[in-house]
Amino acid sequence: MAHAQIKSFVILSLGLLFFLVLWLYIHDDWKGAKPLPRPLQRQPRNQSYRIAINTQTLRSPEASPAPAMNDPGLGAEEWDRIQRTLHWGGPDHQVTTATMSTSPDISTFIINDFKDTYHVGDELHVTIVAKDFTGAPKRYGGDFFQAKVYSDKLKASVFGEVLDHQNGTYLARFTLPWAGEASVAVRMIHSSEAVLVLKQHQNTDPDRIYFYGFFVGKNPQGARVVESVECNVKWDGLVLSTQRNCCCEYQDARTRLTWQCRKPRSLPCDALVDHSAGGYRNRMTAPEKAVMNSKYVDRWLKGDARLLRVNPSIATIGVTVREACKPGLPTPLPAGFYLMDVWTSFVCGARHFTAIDTAKCLKDKHIYIMGDSTSRQWFDFLIQTVPTLKRMNLHTSAQAGPLLAVDTQNNIDLHWRSHGLPLRTTKTSMSALHYVSNEIDDMVGGPHAVIVFNMWAHFTNYPLTFFAYNVFLIRRAVVALLRRAPGTKVVIKTANTGYKDIFGSDWFSMQLDRILREAFRDVEVYILDVWQMTACHYSRDNIHPPPVVIKNEIDILLSFMCPQ
Repeated sequence: MAHAQIKSFVILSLGLLFFLVLWLYIHDDWKGAKPLPRPLQRQPRNQSYRIAINTQTLRSPEASPAPAMNDPGLGAEEWDRIQRTLHWGGPDHQVTTATMSTSPDISTFIINDFKDTYHVGDELHVTIVAKDFTGAPKRYGGDFFQAKVYSDKLKASVFGEVLDHQNGTYLARFTLPWAGEASVAVRMIHSSEAVLVLKQHQNTDPDRIYFYGFFVGKNPQGARVVESVECNVKWDGLVLSTQRNCCCEYQDARTRLTWQCRKPRSLPCDALVDHSAGGYRNRMTAPEKAVMNSKYVDRWLKGDARLLRVNPSIATIGVTVREACKPGLPTPLPAGFYLMDVWTSFVCGARHFTAIDTAKCLKDKHIYIMGDSTSRQWFDFLIQTVPTLKRMNLHTSAQAGPLLAVDTQNNIDLHWRSHGLPLRTTKTSMSALHYVSNEIDDMVGGPHAVIVFNMWAHFTNYPLTFFAYNVFLIRRAVVALLRRAPGTKVVIKTANTGYKDIFGSDWFSMQLDRILREAFRDVEVYILDVWQMTACHYSRDNIHPPPVVIKNEIDILLSFMCPQ
């Protein structure tokens, strides 16, 4: 009897040890990598949309229940810090009519303590006064303004920081970086009331953008059958149907992210072959549409038109010697400025590259770019710049990749692929859609490898917790890569401006950008700020910046790759 008890005890102990090892492997604790955050609980969708914009149910992201984020990989302190960066003020009472919202036609700005002359390096302060459509001053904050100092003649501009006093007035702060004439410009991207609408739909309406999945198979007669159904992310509160057995689910084994599609009528779930963008659902109420009207979005204010006369300074910041571009550098505000369409960086000593310089910099390097179409602009620009860099025809989707260009003369291989699901794209193979974290996990890295990624434009309609989860997956992969291959260079391209509606506002993009920056602020990567570069340039705001902006972005990228 004693022998049997000992045998049972040993078997039980071995079983417990097995499950303990399995649990540690799944959570990567044995590797020293940070476990991932668990999803926060998302607010249930409000099925009865309000007649008025009720601020009582519109809270900032920090209202999400932090205790649900209890995985040690993202501690409460780090999540609280991220939430603080996302805080956004706004009305504390019900907004019943559009006339209560901020008017871009009546709101104004004035230059504080105007001087006859300024000097390069001086700080300029501008007060913005928000007024509603009746002309009454606003008594609360939350408007989304962007400001710049610029000169059309000099093709010069610099981004300004806007501080919200939470009383209807705002302070825009600028550093004057060039000598010559300059003017101030302020635009209202969204009123505080419009931001409330964005908050509401971000929390309760994530499937306003949807996708199609294409299932391919044969019917009983042997004829080829293609069925298309609606697909989307599966996240807390985001399901295609509450009915049981309604959907096919596809969970990635490593990321634990799940993609879901409605079940096709006749084909099995494993017949999913292709993916594409689907469509858009505009569920805004009439009052919400009123404050989001394009007439009141992205409008320049009428204000102080006095010219600034800026003289050179002996201690000019324009000639300050900055350190070489390297990982871990903070992004100041401003991060730089344009002069004659050339960006001078205040982050580090960025260089300006000719086509020959670019080829020399890329020589003997393996460059992997992952992200959305704005990062694909970098891939295309490099191919156009270096004549010996030839695009290979992989017979893949131009919008989703993978794409490849090679230069046998200089031993360069340049790769681009999308960041995977969710992705608004033309019809493409599901097999071609890879998560960034998985791609990085599979990379060898090393001193000849450069990893570049961005991620934001296709995530603007989802809860912030979904984006944060994806970001921390990537952070864990990057930390592991730098541990096993310390010489690897990693560059993060930030979000740029360009979106202005309920499906992809700059306000959404700004929130995602803040999460990304906070997540990587203590990681040895280079964060390449393109937000300021696109927000202050004179070109028409577009999600895809023009070549002159891309050239300046690429110069900073190359300066990080080849600082000397």
